[in-house]
Amino acid sequence: MAAKRYELTEAQWSRISALLPGKASDPGRSGRDNRLFVNGCLWVLRSGAHWCDLPERYGKWKTLHKRFTRWAKASVWDAVFATLINDRDNQYLMLDSTIVRAHQQAATGKGGPRTRLWGVPEVD
Repeated sequence: MAAKRYELTEAQWSRISALLPGKASDPGRSGRDNRLFVNGCLWVLRSGAHWCDLPERYGKWKTLHKRFTRWAKASVWDAVFATLINDRDNQYLMLDSTIVRAHQQAATGKGGPRTRLWGVPEVD
C-alpha cells in the first residue's frame, strides 16, 4: 500500500520508529499509534494548515497538538532530526524556502541604513 500525501513510507518509518517514545518497553502510558500521530503532525506541517483543520483520520486535533508540544518540550523531535541529519545517505532532508516567511511589513525598512549600489564608493 502506497503512503498517502505527506505521510511516511515504510522505509522512513522504520528509520525513526525506535527513536519515538510510546514503545511497549517505555514506562507510562503511550499513544495507540505513533505512526498515525507522526503522519498527522506531518500533514499539518507540510500542508501549512491550522491544527484545527486536521483530517479526522488522524484523531482529535487538540490531542495531537498537545502531544506534539509535549514531544517538542521533551526534545523528541530534536533527537529524530539529529539522527536523520547524521545519516550520510539522507536523500529526504531539505529546507524548503517556501516555509520561511517574514511579516508583511518586513519588506520595507523604516529608518534603517540606506541601500547602496554595488561598486559605488561609499561617501564619508
